[in-house]
Amino acid sequence: MSPADVITAARVELAIGGMTCASCAARVERKLNKVDGVTATVNYATEKAQVSYPSGLSFEDLKAVVEAAGYSARLPEPEAPDDTRELRKRLLVSAALTVPLVVVAMVPAWQFTAWPWVSSALAAPVVSWGAWPFHRAAAVNLRHATATMDTLISLGVVASVAWSLYALVFGTAGHHELYFEVAAAVTTFILAGRYFETRAKRRAGAALRALMDLGAKDVTVLRDGEEHLVPIKDLQVGAVFVARPGEKIATDGVVTDGGSAVDTSMLTGESVPVEVGPGDAVTGATVNVGGRLLVRATRVGADTRLAQMARLVEAAQNGKAEVQRLADRVSAVFVPAVVFAALATLVVWLATGGTADAAFTAAVAVLIIACPCALGLATPTALLVGTGRGAQLGILIKGPEVLESTRRVDTVVLDKTGTVTTGRMVLVDGDGEVLRLAGAVEAASEHPIGRAIADAARERFGALPAVTDFRSTPGVGVTGLVEGRTVSVGRAPGGDVTTVGASWDGRLRGTLTVADTIKPTSARAVAELRQLGLEPILLTGDSAGVARAIAAEAGIDRVVAEVLPEGKVDVVKRLQAQGRVVAMVGDGVNDAAALAQADLGLAMGTGADAAIEAGDLTLVRGDLRAAADAIRLARRTLATIKGNLFWAFAYNVAALPLAALGLLDPMIAGAAMACSSVFVVSNSLRLRRFR
Repeated sequence: MSPADVITAARVELAIGGMTCASCAARVERKLNKVDGVTATVNYATEKAQVSYPSGLSFEDLKAVVEAAGYSARLPEPEAPDDTRELRKRLLVSAALTVPLVVVAMVPAWQFTAWPWVSSALAAPVVSWGAWPFHRAAAVNLRHATATMDTLISLGVVASVAWSLYALVFGTAGHHELYFEVAAAVTTFILAGRYFETRAKRRAGAALRALMDLGAKDVTVLRDGEEHLVPIKDLQVGAVFVARPGEKIATDGVVTDGGSAVDTSMLTGESVPVEVGPGDAVTGATVNVGGRLLVRATRVGADTRLAQMARLVEAAQNGKAEVQRLADRVSAVFVPAVVFAALATLVVWLATGGTADAAFTAAVAVLIIACPCALGLATPTALLVGTGRGAQLGILIKGPEVLESTRRVDTVVLDKTGTVTTGRMVLVDGDGEVLRLAGAVEAASEHPIGRAIADAARERFGALPAVTDFRSTPGVGVTGLVEGRTVSVGRAPGGDVTTVGASWDGRLRGTLTVADTIKPTSARAVAELRQLGLEPILLTGDSAGVARAIAAEAGIDRVVAEVLPEGKVDVVKRLQAQGRVVAMVGDGVNDAAALAQADLGLAMGTGADAAIEAGDLTLVRGDLRAAADAIRLARRTLATIKGNLFWAFAYNVAALPLAALGLLDPMIAGAAMACSSVFVVSNSLRLRRFR
């Protein structure tokens, strides 16, 4: 195959059926990656594969590869099927038969003459029908000359039943040498573990499903003055639609008429509604809680902010952190190693004079106690819950490798405009006739300083006088005829760029000061970043005086001012050369390169698309406190992953020797194995309570 042939032509997501443990996921991944030009990542927790493939292949080709490995592949369905019903039925029936079997087996006084035959009858449905998913998977594995967790379970159950039947039929064993209750109990415990594991995995992915379900299903479109209700899929860019009080805003757009408050909490985590009016942008899936709005659609379908968020979250959930790759390598060789260990245990016991009963018990315990499932679930379940919770709070984590970066970061570089400050000029000093006349002239100007003065004048005086003979001179100011006076507004002598003077009749009449004000939450956010062990640095292209004033108000000690956009990258590189691990927070196009250069880029979701693309974390709400929340959540998720992996490894390291030494009953081994997977998933679910 030539290099041109292996260029990725498409990406596809596959739902993989039949996987029961991490070894299954590893096998499907290996099979797909063996195909020329294919790059695949298989996630056991989400039961999905992300596959990039060349132009010479099709979905059917990929499906055939997966099926050849013994599994099924299909395109994901919008509504995931409930795969717990069959498990629940098998569990309930198996438990109903196993409980009396185990209770009587534990109390010798209750065992009557025909008890061995009754116990075999009670166990038969459990070890056949109840354990059928394990036997079926083991048979598929055998046909493909591989082994998974199901192979171990099936071997243990079949061996226990076969030994017991042999002893019962040929009369070579007493009641204590029969293992019907062990085989039934192991099956029931593992069915219970798998059932609760499956339910927990569905809960772990609930945040993403909820995010995808946020969007409106129908929309009222305005055509020729008449309202028409249409499905959301028929909405086109440029169409004007209606958002009534209490309704979801159908898609991203710009308000063309009306005023209201919009509840953005579902997307940003921000509880305070945002006031909007004509010209303001609104986001699909947010809720109109005030008046009637007319909105012109600017993005629809897969281009909306909601769809982009869902894609980012799902991509992060399907990725693999570096810490998980070790677990994957272990899981791939773990099952064959356990089978070998069980055989070795049997041989060693017999060779050292142990009884056949003791040797068999130890070997079966080794088979049953081994659990690569916990290893395989350690990372993806924590990622599922962590990224899902982040999405609910307006924090999007682009990939699991981001988690590693957050642990090492010690410096955070903060862009000033739009990040620490509001990014909007407002009048902070000036009033009276100077403000009224200057505001009248500036009302005809498009300059941000001029708009700030005009807005303040309207707010103070209402309607402003008419202006004629308006002239604007770039770099100097504006002039106009107001109420018979020629009023000039421009930079005040000796003032900085945000102080302007108003003159008429040949004399300076007063000054007005305009500034970009700090966000109300920025000082608190800086304090929270310091508590995380990060040194904040303010980075801006503004003058040193303006920058220092903002920094002092925000509680930032170190300032780098008068930096050109291309110079921001150099600042980040210089800090990295000093041994710093740098996080960059920004929102503008001019921040994109610095965000990409930083060890960790945090893009404000209220900013430019280029900045959001370059960042590793996206903060959907324009509140700097979200940066501290994002780093805390990422660190907590990474700590959960590492905790999961530690306990999964520790469980196997401790349990296998105990089983081999005959110190672990197979029934207890089965319960412990099931509990280990449930523990890992339950530990991950604690991230749902992150605040």
